[in-house]
Amino acid sequence: MFKKILIANRGEIACRVIKTARKMGIATVAVYSEADRDARHVEIADEAVFLGPAPSRESYLVADKIIAAAKQTGAQAIHPGYGFLSENEDFARRVEEEGLVFIGPKHYSIAAMGDKIASKKLANEAKVNTIPGYNDVIESPESAVKIARDIGYPVMIKASAGGGGKGLRVAFNDKEAFEGFSSCRNEAKNSFGDDRVFIEKFVEQPRHIEIQVLGDAHGNVVYLHERECSIQRRHQKVIEEAPSPFISEATRKAMGEQAVALAKAVKYQSAGTVEFVVGKDQSFYFLEMNTRLQVEHPVTECITGLDLVEQMIRVAAGEKLGFTQAQIPRRGWAMECRINAEDPFRNFLPSTGRLVRYQPPAQTMESAMPVPEGGGVRVDTGVYEGGEIPMYYDSMIAKLIVHGLDRDDAIRKMREALNAFVIRGISSNIPFQSALLAHPRFVSGDFNTGFIAEQYPKGFSADAVPHDSPDFLLALATAVKRLSLQRASGLTGQLRGHEMAIGEDFVVVAIGEDGQRSATPVRLRADGACSQVEIGGRTHAITLHGSLRDVAMHGECDGEPFCAQVERSGLDFRISHNGRSVRTRVMSPRAAELYALMPFKAPPDLSKFLLSPMPGLLVDVAVQPGQKVLAGEKLAVIEAMKMENILVAQQDGVVAKVSASKGESLAVDQIIMEFQ
Repeated sequence: MFKKILIANRGEIACRVIKTARKMGIATVAVYSEADRDARHVEIADEAVFLGPAPSRESYLVADKIIAAAKQTGAQAIHPGYGFLSENEDFARRVEEEGLVFIGPKHYSIAAMGDKIASKKLANEAKVNTIPGYNDVIESPESAVKIARDIGYPVMIKASAGGGGKGLRVAFNDKEAFEGFSSCRNEAKNSFGDDRVFIEKFVEQPRHIEIQVLGDAHGNVVYLHERECSIQRRHQKVIEEAPSPFISEATRKAMGEQAVALAKAVKYQSAGTVEFVVGKDQSFYFLEMNTRLQVEHPVTECITGLDLVEQMIRVAAGEKLGFTQAQIPRRGWAMECRINAEDPFRNFLPSTGRLVRYQPPAQTMESAMPVPEGGGVRVDTGVYEGGEIPMYYDSMIAKLIVHGLDRDDAIRKMREALNAFVIRGISSNIPFQSALLAHPRFVSGDFNTGFIAEQYPKGFSADAVPHDSPDFLLALATAVKRLSLQRASGLTGQLRGHEMAIGEDFVVVAIGEDGQRSATPVRLRADGACSQVEIGGRTHAITLHGSLRDVAMHGECDGEPFCAQVERSGLDFRISHNGRSVRTRVMSPRAAELYALMPFKAPPDLSKFLLSPMPGLLVDVAVQPGQKVLAGEKLAVIEAMKMENILVAQQDGVVAKVSASKGESLAVDQIIMEFQ
């Protein structure tokens, strides 16, 4: 077994590998860029080596620097994690040629299956069903349009070396095919150093189901059941679960056996994933193979009890698999939510900056450790409170994983864990995750890869987050307000005869994002530690635990436990629960009367400006002063977190002035251009 390994990655996955290595008694070496000097993976590793500037092409993607770091520290093997160089054939070969061990598949397997074009050809030769498409390199946007027409719209334009949603577009017409080809090629070149692009038929209403495989150097290959990854936004996975609520045992077995046959055909060694697109009739087609560890591997670990990182290390060290196909269990149900630094209420634009508060829910499961009886909650992350989310890398903050007795139990555990997950300083997609988990179609398992686009065609808004009991939020605000008044009334030094008196009647004013107000009368009676809150013709018994300074507040409502997030800002309380957030002001009836007379100041009209919705690099300005533009026309392109974000005109107009230049680093809300 190895004595020391180097992790050629950063963030969550680097921390994940370090945990397993520590469990196995293996020393670890971290590598880091200028932006990651204070990163968590650097802190918890036994050693750390500086690579270079923040951009990944000057640090994490420089093979020479990583190999030199391994030799310098005496590491015997390199674990690539996922992303960066994990599926780079040349890097895997170089590692082996330098006398080190690559903790992953052999370079020839990566060449055969990591390349999307080559893998489809090999799958065809192996008589595996593949989706109709054009699997050779496409040279120009004009050729892409012609090929797309021949295949028939809609088509999927995909980078050959792509992964993680990078370098992928769906086109429904010639215009989208032309622009999508150019964007895919640019993203692929920037992210992977390989700008080859291919096109295939886009199967409508598909489900995305993948099979985890594991092979050793002795010819043994097994499959570790499947993962359902159909909940996707812009082709990036949002929620993953294992097993799938859709496929039958017969389909599961057939897909698993086909995945194993494909892996054996390329002499696959290590953990890998064979992805399939599955139709309504459970017919399935080979999509691609990811020759690395997947982001969503924890759900497989939960239902099988296997540590996939440990298995990768053991296989790389030459050990045989310690189990057969028949010995692999499938226990309970696991789900994973990707917690990303993005604003769901602003079209999921990246959100970078400092984590002013970062308090994940209490963990009852640990990565690299066996799953306890009855399951629990696990958080895989590479961040910490006070740290920063840089603009140079992907947007993931953490992975929230739960394991339940069945699917309903897993959904319940996940909703509770999301309620307790406190992130401040940047925006996160937690409200969106909560809305998805509460959606009737998700709960019933009736969804496909187009689910999010179908259910939220105009984007995500606060109104899209229903709440089982909206009055509960107002009742909780009143209970917290009274508790704070009660604490204030106990302060010493109050003027005799003018001590604070707490009444029973209140008015809760809910203040919308547009400034609109709605007032609700509430009566509250204290019954020891319990508050009897009468609202909307019902009385709720609310008991609160912990301190008023806690953001994640635990308690019971009508005997049922809950966790909600409560924050005070001046006179207001913001209450967040099950994805719903409401700003409230709790007042006496007389104060509410006076408050209703106060005028509302409307926000300024910014419709004549194009503002940068995020920090990022302005890579293209598509218009000039004096140019007429139509609604939907491309205005500019901003690159942030390895993704190109196209800004389009919201209405017809004429460009008056361009205030920012191509190549400029933009701050959020910085003016890019003005309109007449």
